[in-house]
Amino acid sequence: MGGAANIAAKKQPIRRCIGCNEHFTKSELIRVVRSPEGEISLDATGKKSGRGAYVCKSVSCLKKARKAKRLESALECVIPETVYSRMEEELAVGK
Repeated sequence: MGGAANIAAKKQPIRRCIGCNEHFTKSELIRVVRSPEGEISLDATGKKSGRGAYVCKSVSCLKKARKAKRLESALECVIPETVYSRMEEELAVGK
């Protein structure tokens, strides 16, 4: 009984993009996190501590989330325009 054939593949957690509202595996999304100190940043590893929200790896989804203020709602804070600009630049460079 304890052979390799009995080991199931690890189940990937599913998360929803706040830009397009599509569901993806956690590894396909980028986490936007508000640290306990209040700093907003992109978390490609998904392991930073703090409150997080997920967005597709595209600038268009971040822009949709920005327009509808979904990040502010999800992270429960006001996000300055400079932070949005920096995140858009990081996503564009990451492609």
